[in-house]
Amino acid sequence: MTLKVLRAGISLMLITACGGTKEQLPAAQDSATAEANATLTSETKASKLAPGAVILFAGTSLTAGYGLDPDSAYPQQVQRLIDADGLKFQVVNAGVSGETSSGLLRRLNWLMREPFDVIVIETGANDGLRGIPVATMEQNIQRIIEGIRSARPKARIVLVQMEAPPNLGAGYTTEFRQTFPRVAKKTNVTLLPFLLDGVAGVRQLNQNDGIHPNEDGERIVARNVWKGLKPLLQ
Repeated sequence: MTLKVLRAGISLMLITACGGTKEQLPAAQDSATAEANATLTSETKASKLAPGAVILFAGTSLTAGYGLDPDSAYPQQVQRLIDADGLKFQVVNAGVSGETSSGLLRRLNWLMREPFDVIVIETGANDGLRGIPVATMEQNIQRIIEGIRSARPKARIVLVQMEAPPNLGAGYTTEFRQTFPRVAKKTNVTLLPFLLDGVAGVRQLNQNDGIHPNEDGERIVARNVWKGLKPLLQ
């Protein structure tokens, strides 16, 4: 299956954002950000990727670029940063609006049909908005990583730190936050800092729903991702 066919299939899978909730995702916590920045695994020391390698972004509406022109979504912004650095890698956006970690796990076999060299996993935002038990999300993410390793043992895996909305209580948000570094350490994958660091809760950087970044916010999100992704490509 070609990348063109993959993109066409992905575009058909995009659906509206879940629930219409207006809850804002919280700003990044210093402890989580520091831990994420410190989590560099053996994958960052792996052999160099060949030019033309494919970077697959699997995520929610935040990855799909909900409410924006598809070319403004942060994966496409990352592609421009890649090009600006003269690196020869190709980004594929596999974001699906409204998807939970369970949804990503269910479509994993579909994603595995297309070869890729790096996969960036952005999941959990909708789990948090729906109050899905953290243990369920953690199990799903671990199974996603294990499934990728089984199907693509040479692929580099990147997990993005996410945060839960504060209205679910301090206990839930703390447990949610701690899940990502714990899974990254247990599965030995690279953990990126909070996706919306510097964007969440900033009105002028978000669309009217207060959740999805606008074009200015997406540029910041892309830089957040690029800081952790770039060392894997050099």
